[in-house]
Amino acid sequence: MSVEIIFETHSTSVDNEAGIASGWSDVPLSALGREQARELGERRHSDEFDAVFCSDLRRAIETAEIAFGDSIAITADARLRECDYGAMTGFPAAQIAAERPRRVNVAFPEGESLQEVAERVRSFLDDLALNWHGKRVLVIGHNATFTSLEHLPGGRALEEVAAAEFVWQPGWRYALEDR
Repeated sequence: MSVEIIFETHSTSVDNEAGIASGWSDVPLSALGREQARELGERRHSDEFDAVFCSDLRRAIETAEIAFGDSIAITADARLRECDYGAMTGFPAAQIAAERPRRVNVAFPEGESLQEVAERVRSFLDDLALNWHGKRVLVIGHNATFTSLEHLPGGRALEEVAAAEFVWQPGWRYALEDR
């Protein structure tokens, strides 16, 4: 195995609580989200990570900083961002979820497609494979990050992941095999 990736979603944001799809909007965590981030830190306290990477959006950065503080270097990376919903940013999350299967290869109006997100994440994974061989890293991201990880190292068809209902769990494990 080249790189072991543990993926966690960012904690609950104010838009999550309101049922709004944030996309690239830079919204903060809610009070519940800040508590969830503390719980993430407690849950992962004894894990030995070589690095923590997160999306450069505020809700992912806050999750990482609350969970891990100064205990490990945190690197924010724009390639781990949520899908850009473009003109549909701020729409109800349920409407965006229903739209996702149609947006695998066709961009959201004035935004991007899930395939474009996967290409961003592929670039991130290529860098991980090159620079973090033999290491274990934590990645904090969004639903689109999860979709890309399920597709790329996970081996699932992008269309299948896009159509499936997202069900939260306390982390997912992926392996980047030697490339």
